Amino acid sequence: MSKVLLLDTTKQPLDPVHPGRARLLLKAGKAAVYRRYPFTLILKRQVDAPTVSALRLKVDPGAKTTGLALVNDATGEVVWAAELSHRGASIKKRMDGRRDVRRKRRSRKTRYRQPRFRNRKRARSKGRLPPSLESRVANVLTWVERLRRLCPIGAISMELVKFDTQAMQDPEITGMQYQQGERMGYEVREYLLEKWGRRCAYCGAKDVPLEIEHILCRARGGTQRVSNLTLACEPCNVKKGTQLIEDFLDKQPEVLKHILAQAKTPLTDAAAVNATRWVLFERLKATGLPLETGSGGLTKYNRVRRTLPKTHWVDAACVGQSTPEHLETSRVRPLLIEATGHGNRQMCGVDEHGFPIRYRQRKKVHFGYQTGDLVRAVVSKGARAGTHIGRVLARASGSFDLRTKAGRQAGISYRYCRPIHRNDGYSYQQGKAMLPPQK
Repeated sequence: MSKVLLLDTTKQPLDPVHPGRARLLLKAGKAAVYRRYPFTLILKRQVDAPTVSALRLKVDPGAKTTGLALVNDATGEVVWAAELSHRGASIKKRMDGRRDVRRKRRSRKTRYRQPRFRNRKRARSKGRLPPSLESRVANVLTWVERLRRLCPIGAISMELVKFDTQAMQDPEITGMQYQQGERMGYEVREYLLEKWGRRCAYCGAKDVPLEIEHILCRARGGTQRVSNLTLACEPCNVKKGTQLIEDFLDKQPEVLKHILAQAKTPLTDAAAVNATRWVLFERLKATGLPLETGSGGLTKYNRVRRTLPKTHWVDAACVGQSTPEHLETSRVRPLLIEATGHGNRQMCGVDEHGFPIRYRQRKKVHFGYQTGDLVRAVVSKGARAGTHIGRVLARASGSFDLRTKAGRQAGISYRYCRPIHRNDGYSYQQGKAMLPPQK
């Protein structure tokens, strides 16, 4: 069962306690809530010479979700677990949108603007990561530092995995073939003609003009990667349009199965893990704690040997050679963490054509609250009378909106609000508990 983190009166971490023990401490007035996420208590009275057992923080880095687990090596108990969802895809999408706006502004027929390329140039240091990848590393480091302040961590284990992207595409690749790409000696069109048998992938037509077609269309986020390209005759290409291939071929399951089997699996996630693994390793090493690394194969071996299900936080608990022979994972409720960011720094908002439509205020805090704070509003009268808990949308007028599970509650005065958890760039949700294995 997930335990509650505990601090002494000087904010030094103590051994996490059972939730039942935490309730007794709160009820007796011996402790107070220090932090809501992760749930942490702080003692009101000093404890004489407390015994503290060092825990091991285990990290399973992923492109979209990273698993975190606190494990007691002596007992094999998973004390606390979490799954951290990254926002790298969202960052890339926003940067692509800003790039499109810049390009439209340069090409449209407006007044002449002097080029401003020199003042946009930034010195790129060695080992620099793009923002979408840097955010993944920063999210993990943020939570490592938070957990170090809230619980006694004595060592870190990290899965250091490397994906062979060429072997993922062709398992039989060897030797010099690594230096010869899949398009060696071919243009893209000739490569696709050879790959798809010089016929339409959808209707099988031959000896007709064929067009290069995206399996997942560009409008839905498809890329120009060869694995996303196929050949189609003009009628099929026009008929498919921007539909998903599953919807377009819902009455032809055999054709759909053939196309998906022929296409290569996108390797975006594998590339993201490859690009960030050593950067994360070096930054975790800089914390000064003993750092253990383990391969992805070892993680799977540990998990299968202990007959545990496949989840991100369970994989994290199984990282490295230090994994105890028996892992106590029953009734552990992982904390589901999603990176949301701290808002948008763009001062001038634009429409789809690049023209200004709104301007952002420089002041973020209004009456002690900022957008994203988790608050409890007890409204005594009016149409919104009742208790509402949710994220606040702060305004300078003092009339706030709350995003609650029941919907958006508008027009709530700041006087009715009390803070529960300040906006820290993440949203939280409690996951389901893992039941003990059936005997």
